[in-house]
Amino acid sequence: MEGVRSVAVGVWVRQGSAHEPPGLAGMSHLLEHMVFRGTTNRSRRQIAVALEGLGGSLNAYTSREHTGYEARVRGRHLAQAVEVLSDLVRNPLLRQEDLDREKEIVFEEIAAVEDTPEDLVFDLHGSRMWNGHPYGRPILGTRETVAAVTAADLSELCSRTHTAANLVVAAAGRVDHGALVALAEEWFGGMEPGEPVSPAGVPRTPGRGIDLVRRDSVQSHLVFGSPTPGASHSDRYALLLLSAALGGGMSSRLFQRVREELALAYSVYSFQSLYLKSGVFGVYLGTRSGWVADAIDAVRTVCGTVARDGLSHGELARTKEQAKGEIVLSLESPEARVNRLAGFALLDLPFVPMDRLPGLIDGVDRCDIARVAAEVLPPERQFALCLGPGDAKSDTNGRTACGRPGEPTTIGI
Repeated sequence: MEGVRSVAVGVWVRQGSAHEPPGLAGMSHLLEHMVFRGTTNRSRRQIAVALEGLGGSLNAYTSREHTGYEARVRGRHLAQAVEVLSDLVRNPLLRQEDLDREKEIVFEEIAAVEDTPEDLVFDLHGSRMWNGHPYGRPILGTRETVAAVTAADLSELCSRTHTAANLVVAAAGRVDHGALVALAEEWFGGMEPGEPVSPAGVPRTPGRGIDLVRRDSVQSHLVFGSPTPGASHSDRYALLLLSAALGGGMSSRLFQRVREELALAYSVYSFQSLYLKSGVFGVYLGTRSGWVADAIDAVRTVCGTVARDGLSHGELARTKEQAKGEIVLSLESPEARVNRLAGFALLDLPFVPMDRLPGLIDGVDRCDIARVAAEVLPPERQFALCLGPGDAKSDTNGRTACGRPGEPTTIGI
């Protein structure tokens, strides 16, 4: 990236929450935490200062289908960053005494989600919509499943998944490709090939209707979702444009109708999450509990209109320009660019250069939009979940889970 003095570099492992046995849900996220507890070469303190002492940063995250370890440093420190990342991925100690402490930190993460309804509602929606499929499991796991994980479990997981067949190394910014290849050979070239992690299976028929999880709060939080094809499907560009038009900004239909005209919500937006085998297209909003029924009607009316009529020529043209501009702006940082690079490799997709994106987006026509809208937006195809106090009006259009306690990703674009 010309004019950039820093480099973002990372190592991604094809292992996430969707690949875990149900009784050990959350173990991928726990392993991601544990590598920072110490390696055969560094203490946890030495890991913390290894790159911060150079003015850089080190971070990690877990998703449903992969785990990422990322560093950001000045370009001159690329070699140090790759060596530290290889140490984390290849040499974690994974001691039981460290695991006992780290579990307490993860329990705090789970508690934070439970105290944040706009996060919790997505976990609840996913678990019910996917009907027991691994895509619906919370990435953090539950207190029970995290408590069940042992150091031996993590050692087995690490040895089985942290292999050459499951790793992606990528960098963006002030980096020379040949130099990166040489560093990857130096620090990862001797790894065992191993076996690729088996992807999660195709989800069975997702749930539909409305579910209510009762919880005392001032606001009620709603998520509407419909299944989509996986990330490799060509419809991903049509879904991107549909999401932008429906709830992607201040000019979107949902924002204008639900917030500006009806004043039913402060926050309302659409989203899409695409995985290897499937995905979800949805809408989120938060509203005062007495307005739940009105908010549901408003969202379903807007979605139903687009499902029936699609987008006009003018609206589609404006949405295309919006999407192209947002993609370019979002990819001006090395972190965003490196995650995009890694995403193509993780999904086994051919890389799409930035200069090809406008043509792919412009290639979506009104028929494409109308087709995908008819598949994901009709109310009868959606599953909606409401987290909040609930009332009789909000329960009339679907299943109700009265008194049930509230249990606790753009790749490929």
